[in-house]
Amino acid sequence: MTDQVTPAGSPLAPARPGIDPRGPRFTAAITLVVFAVALALSDAAPTAAAVITGVQAVLFAIGAILGVQKTPTGLLFRTVVRPRLAPPADLEDPTPPRFAQAVGFVFAVVATIGFATGAILLGQVAAAFAFVAAFLNAVFAFCLGCEMYLLGLRLTRRAA
Repeated sequence: MTDQVTPAGSPLAPARPGIDPRGPRFTAAITLVVFAVALALSDAAPTAAAVITGVQAVLFAIGAILGVQKTPTGLLFRTVVRPRLAPPADLEDPTPPRFAQAVGFVFAVVATIGFATGAILLGQVAAAFAFVAAFLNAVFAFCLGCEMYLLGLRLTRRAA
């Protein structure tokens, strides 16, 4: 079965690939744990926190460039978790989660720089923002970066 989603309002438009919306939530749950660990270590071991947030930044970069489904957590979801679940009711456009990954990348890079340079509070604030965004997605299915993307679309369409 090919995962396809047709753009809203255009029933005759060619379908584009869609993603299982539970995949980004699974990824967000893992990201939540990663940032929780980084924050817990940040005062006592800022170098370890920098490494952890640096690795997360790489994962965000992969998600932003290739799509969240191409990240290691996306692969884990697709091969281990999804086969054990019922098929999703709907597929979602992968573009908003990719944008969210880019936003996460920025926060992870700022956190990494903060922890690595001794600006611990900067690292903690950036990591805390990423933690909250991951929490909202993992627990409430509210993707803050996705909503930012959709708001940007609405604002640019009004301006045009």
